[in-house]
Amino acid sequence: MKAPSADHPITVTPTSARVQVKFGGRVVADSIRAFTLQEASYPPVQYIPREDVEMSLFQPTAHKTYCPYKGDATYFSLKGADKSAENAVWSYVDPYPAVKEIAGHLAFYPDRVDSIEVAK
Repeated sequence: MKAPSADHPITVTPTSARVQVKFGGRVVADSIRAFTLQEASYPPVQYIPREDVEMSLFQPTAHKTYCPYKGDATYFSLKGADKSAENAVWSYVDPYPAVKEIAGHLAFYPDRVDSIEVAK
């Protein structure tokens, strides 16, 4: 486990706007309770509570990854009426303490969904 530092900063802050994710022409996530995770120089990522996601469209996969700063990630594929996206969504069920806020939240690959909109 690595801890965030000045060389590799990570912040998790409440998103101050509504976040909507669209896939296959429909809203699959809609939240005013998301967190924004900013890690080093990577683009910010929205983590949305599962309660604000249409979980019936998500199918768990066997794919897993490990981040030394966040822990083990599990993945989901999205299945719509006319569209599917493999391993389009990830989640840290039991993240490391430095990012504990994202536990049970979902994040989406922007290139595997129609859009991730953060209202201004």
